[in-house]
Amino acid sequence: QVQLVESGGGLVQPGGSLRLSCAASGSFRYINAMRWYRQAPGKQRELVATFTRGGTTNYADSVKGRFTISRDNAKNTVSLQMNSLKPEDTAVYYCNADAVLKNWTLSRDNFGGQGTQVTVSS
Repeated sequence: QVQLVESGGGLVQPGGSLRLSCAASGSFRYINAMRWYRQAPGKQRELVATFTRGGTTNYADSVKGRFTISRDNAKNTVSLQMNSLKPEDTAVYYCNADAVLKNWTLSRDNFGGQGTQVTVSS
């Protein structure tokens, strides 16, 4: 009912920048919160950034001041601008969203299937 497709990952040197994008599609009335998670090898998935439909943003302490989340409600897209990247930012990044479906029920925690790999290395 909610499909999320991420793009924009890649290999970048420390200190560099990348921009991730995610597009939501499916049978829903609108998207509520949109989020980015990441999962590094051998570690649990962690919440990186959130953008609520009302415009509130939240960030993990580890990325504050370096990452910026943005969204376009009309296009059902969310982006993550990542600057001053560090090797510890290396992970698979996943888009996540809550949606209000056609029947007015709330569909929580929908994840993109593949994620997008971000590798920060010299």
